[in-house]
Amino acid sequence: MVLEHAVLNVRGGQEAEFEGAFATAKAIIAASPGFQSLRLGRCLEHEGRYVLLVEWRDLDAHVTGFRGSPRYEEWRRLLHHFYEPFPVVEHYEDVATIP
Repeated sequence: MVLEHAVLNVRGGQEAEFEGAFATAKAIIAASPGFQSLRLGRCLEHEGRYVLLVEWRDLDAHVTGFRGSPRYEEWRRLLHHFYEPFPVVEHYEDVATIP
């Protein structure tokens, strides 16, 4: 399992519109081969900041499978115009867990 992590800074005043677009976009990513789970959290300390956590079967499922697909183009169309600055996306593998 690989965990995709991105901090999403949404332009001021567009939070509700972003969350509405995300409600549509989450079905797009969920239909991708290798997708396992998704979590979007809203920051309590910084208005307009969110964290996106997506679990993938492996790195290739995200980087090649999703990002190389027409689904990603629709995801991008729905969401990318909200971000300022554009988020850095990183991938992590488990070192330790507690169930």
